Amino acid sequence: MFLAMNRFKIARGHEKAFVEHWQRRESYLGEVPGFVRFHLLRGASNETYTLFASHTEWESEQAFADWTHSEAFMKAHVNAGKTAREWYLEGPQLELFSTVL
Repeated sequence: MFLAMNRFKIARGHEKAFVEHWQRRESYLGEVPGFVRFHLLRGASNETYTLFASHTEWESEQAFADWTHSEAFMKAHVNAGKTAREWYLEGPQLELFSTVL
């Protein structure tokens, strides 16, 4: 099992628009061998931002790597960076995890 997470610091007041963007977004993940599941997680808020994380689960690290070089990845990210920049306090932080137990 392999997990890929992107953490997002979303400016307070923009949470609803951020979630709606993800609800409308076509990810093409269902077309990709080795993809298991996706979640968008909402974390803690403070006076400045609300933390979110996109969480994808893969059968293997290789399946994830293959996706990052696939046509599906390119289609899913064609509009990356074109969303409302005022939502983001910083760029997403990618975190990768391999199962050990």
